[in-house]
Amino acid sequence: MERPKKKQVLLFHCEEAEELARKVAAQSDLIKLQCINWRSFDDGFPNLFIKNAHDIRGQHVAFLASFSSTAVIFEQLSEEGDVATAFTLARMLSNTPISRGGPTSLVIYDIHALQERFYFSDTILPLFVTGIPLLKQRLQLLPESDKVVIAFPDDGAWKRFHKLLDDFPVVICNKVREGDKRIVRIKEGDPTGYHVVIVDDLVQSGGTLIECQKVLAAHGAAKVSAYVTHGVFPKKSWQRFLHKSEDSEKAFSHFWITDSCPHTVKAIAEKAPFEVLSLAGSIADALQI
Repeated sequence: MERPKKKQVLLFHCEEAEELARKVAAQSDLIKLQCINWRSFDDGFPNLFIKNAHDIRGQHVAFLASFSSTAVIFEQLSEEGDVATAFTLARMLSNTPISRGGPTSLVIYDIHALQERFYFSDTILPLFVTGIPLLKQRLQLLPESDKVVIAFPDDGAWKRFHKLLDDFPVVICNKVREGDKRIVRIKEGDPTGYHVVIVDDLVQSGGTLIECQKVLAAHGAAKVSAYVTHGVFPKKSWQRFLHKSEDSEKAFSHFWITDSCPHTVKAIAEKAPFEVLSLAGSIADALQI
């Protein structure tokens, strides 16, 4: 059976995602980087301009967006009055106009909660992909790759990712309430003597990761590292993880993130223990849907 021909893609991007867009375009001669003039009126309202817009007609067009604000990524309703921000955003994206070729495809990396997959209407075609293959490739390069255990900070992370990492031993942590405090404990698995890598979809303050690291180290982990797809880190909370002293170096050996949050990528450049695993190749592949 003859393989379908790959498409030429015109790739536009938001301002903050320009560096990532350039990396994506470098993956294939079929991906052509395009430009939007991000002008604004005197009152600050956007006044965008696309040069030679008529050339877009009949073309496969993609737009690389970054929703790195915690207000639109996170969805956890705990009491009456909480606003379902993820649901609202999904409804907005579902109103993306239908193209001449049919519904617009929406590629999303590691959506926060599984139920959010069903927030979108039938007017778009959501495609849910993951950054976990990047992590697995990186783990294979470690000196003792056969001594790696994957840890999940809670049952939610285990539900999202365990099938993608089922070739590794697993430790599952959870939070229990003791009085007014919530304490992290190991629910399942044994980290003794292993390089334990904590895996989650996103990080904000990093408090849960730090508490997990303490528990894993106390139970005999030889090293502890972390991976998250979306390094949100509001209020520069990434600074809590820097290797500033001997003690901090013992905390996290590696902290891997992707380049889904451009502001974070710039902030942590060349700062241990952080390392960026680029989504560029994965995005380039996803554009051939």
